[in-house]
Amino acid sequence: MAITMGGMAQSLLTPEQLAKREKRKNLTVKEWNMDSQGKTRWLDRIKVYDSQGRCVEEIEYATYGQRWRITSTYDDKTGKVLEEVEYNDRNRPVRIRKYEWNADGTKAKQYNYLPNGKLYTVKVFEYIFSE
Repeated sequence: MAITMGGMAQSLLTPEQLAKREKRKNLTVKEWNMDSQGKTRWLDRIKVYDSQGRCVEEIEYATYGQRWRITSTYDDKTGKVLEEVEYNDRNRPVRIRKYEWNADGTKAKQYNYLPNGKLYTVKVFEYIFSE
């Protein structure tokens, strides 16, 4: 969803979020684990950001290799994630999540699908503010 102001769709991202994305354009971050002596290290996680600074892929590793991987697709107008596909250690899809957003930029619903496209759960987000 986008908020229309003066006929143009506006991003629902805050200036802080936009600044963070600016710093992450075309970035790949590798996280490494190391033993206490600093002799052995192994890859723990990789995050890949696109030309707009959005995380489009995240991979977590174990000592045997890839543990899981998630790819993300975004709405170019709002900057919000539309779909995430989660893959297992054999790089096979295991879950697909699709999102709906409220006009204020908060998540409204998360639809969880099996790899065959069958909807199996829906998560509804409720926001309660206390005074």
